Amino acid sequence: MDTTVVLVEDHPLFSKGLLQLIESEKGFIVEGEARTGEEALSLIKEKKPQFAIVDLNLGDEDGLEIIKMLKQEQPSLFVLVLSMFDERYYAERALKAGAHGYIMKEEAPHKVIDAIKTILSGKIWLSDNERDHLYEYISGNSAKETDKWCASINTLSNRQLQIFNMIGKGLGTIEIANKLNLSTKTIDAHKEHIKQKLHCNSSQELRQLAVECNSRLITK
Repeated sequence: MDTTVVLVEDHPLFSKGLLQLIESEKGFIVEGEARTGEEALSLIKEKKPQFAIVDLNLGDEDGLEIIKMLKQEQPSLFVLVLSMFDERYYAERALKAGAHGYIMKEEAPHKVIDAIKTILSGKIWLSDNERDHLYEYISGNSAKETDKWCASINTLSNRQLQIFNMIGKGLGTIEIANKLNLSTKTIDAHKEHIKQKLHCNSSQELRQLAVECNSRLITK
């Protein structure tokens, strides 16, 4: 029996290429594509697929929350995150949200198929680098400056990381509050907590770090 797949990706060209890649592999059928969390949930309810490939960067939506939402609707759903966000900061969070694997968009196409097959076999898919990183982090063997920096970022909650990314994109408190349907007071409180966790002495320092970090989160 063929494995049914849905794609949750808001870039039409990338989604089309991914659809063609998956359906070129024998035994896989793409049941549909979604551009938003709401569309994804409707698709899951209607098609009941076995597998979902989810991009974390869906406009202003939180991809991690979308994964949780899809898993609540269909607990048996296999989820692979395919994202441009650096796995060092998101892979562990994605797994905790209910995903079964994480792969960067820069990987070779055949790696996506390998990841899908690995997950269907009951295993978790992570890159070799991320497996090594998680092992070093858990074992306490990592002392590199970049790993210390990663550890600081990883202390942020999912909401704080989302706000931190928005700051890095140049959004102000009011804009962030409007996009997340939260009060400006709540956003300011989150900012203060982020400053404390990342050891920033001022809002300006936080903005500078967020801009720098935003480029590092998206490009390796």
